[in-house]
Amino acid sequence: MPNILIENGSIVTVNTGNEVIASGYIFIENDKIAALGAGPPPSTLRRQADTLIDATLMAVMPGMVNAHTHLFQIFLRGLADDKPLLEWLKSAIWPVACALTEEDAYVAGLVGFLENIRSGATAVVDHQYVHTDLRNSDGICRAAQETGIRLLLARGWADYNYHPTFMESQAVIIAEMRRLLDIWQGAANGRIRVEFGPLIPWGCSDQTMRETYRLAQEWGLGTHIHVAETQAEVDMVMQSHGLRHIEWLDHLGALGPTTHLVHSVWLSEREIDLIAAKKAIVVHCPVSNMYLASGIAPITKLKEKGVTIALASDGPGSNNSQNMMETLKMTACLQKVGNLDAMALYPEDVLGMACRGGAATFGQPELIGSLEVGKKADVVLVDLDSPFSMPVHKIPSTLVYSASAGQVDTVIIDGRVVMRNKQITVMDEKAVLAQARTVCAGLLERAQAMKYSLDQVKW
Repeated sequence: MPNILIENGSIVTVNTGNEVIASGYIFIENDKIAALGAGPPPSTLRRQADTLIDATLMAVMPGMVNAHTHLFQIFLRGLADDKPLLEWLKSAIWPVACALTEEDAYVAGLVGFLENIRSGATAVVDHQYVHTDLRNSDGICRAAQETGIRLLLARGWADYNYHPTFMESQAVIIAEMRRLLDIWQGAANGRIRVEFGPLIPWGCSDQTMRETYRLAQEWGLGTHIHVAETQAEVDMVMQSHGLRHIEWLDHLGALGPTTHLVHSVWLSEREIDLIAAKKAIVVHCPVSNMYLASGIAPITKLKEKGVTIALASDGPGSNNSQNMMETLKMTACLQKVGNLDAMALYPEDVLGMACRGGAATFGQPELIGSLEVGKKADVVLVDLDSPFSMPVHKIPSTLVYSASAGQVDTVIIDGRVVMRNKQITVMDEKAVLAQARTVCAGLLERAQAMKYSLDQVKW
């Protein structure tokens, strides 16, 4: 792998001190950051470099982590606007899920990963819960392998109180998890990893939740779950389990530092205290929460309690994009208006959530999430020489409030350049999009035919 020297860039380290180097360099050796500093690089590094990148008028930042999405929904973008969560599930998600094949998931994954790369994300947590074809998860993993992105596949499951078409037995859930771990855990130089992804508390039995969490702890895996997204879902869990979402997880012994709580909108004060006490991680999806009118997550309260927070786009079906640059701005602005407090979150807070918080969710805070010597070379260059971001007074502010995904110029993942000068370098992007149009048309045609039989099922 060629050594890369980035010079003349404004380096936004997103380290714990939020250090910004006005003009500096980064030297990448193989897949790691080998040197970083202010001013021009030492001549020894220049001689060792195989590739030289001039980052003049660019921000150099860590790759962001999109900590929760559902990439099969790429083909649902804009298909079911203006519907609340449960109606959205029934009218759009489930019919398409019934018809999904491994090839569909693979092509959707290619498109989704390319969109993430173009918006500055170098790592993605895909909560893949559609198993009408048991190889759908393999399709997503293949797409990650080929695009060069980091993937944490949260293998979703439901075994209780959910639509019968999508429920699985505990035996199948565990067997499939073992299979995926055997094939994909640590694949692609460690870029691909797998964890448990129980879907929703009202769709999970006590027995299987306990057992999968026990296995996750035994095998060193995370547990990724939707919680408290809407008030209606809080009511459903009260009816099915007699407890609120976080209380239920705590009751089962399934709340801890490796539990990733997606959405966390409708939390009680007691639940916030439980999350903080057990050091669980909250994954915030601001655009999706607005799109589905779910509510405003209490991010500032959680932050005040010391809870680690990561950011995510959520699936393309409930956001219509995978744009992590947009997510930065929406995170800050939603908390400001929700709290009627212009100081609710600062740009540095938001960047920390998108990078360090995401790295914690990924289970690799020592490897990714900031630009520091010894960490993986996941680096994003954002072109600030643009009408969208001129003038630049404070670079973190510019990145959060002004810059757009179209300004992402260069993306390096694991020491490999996957986008340069705004051009994808790892595959023929136009060919992927042409393939996706064909695959999407076939999927939606099959989904329409299946919708009628799906509607007949009582649940």
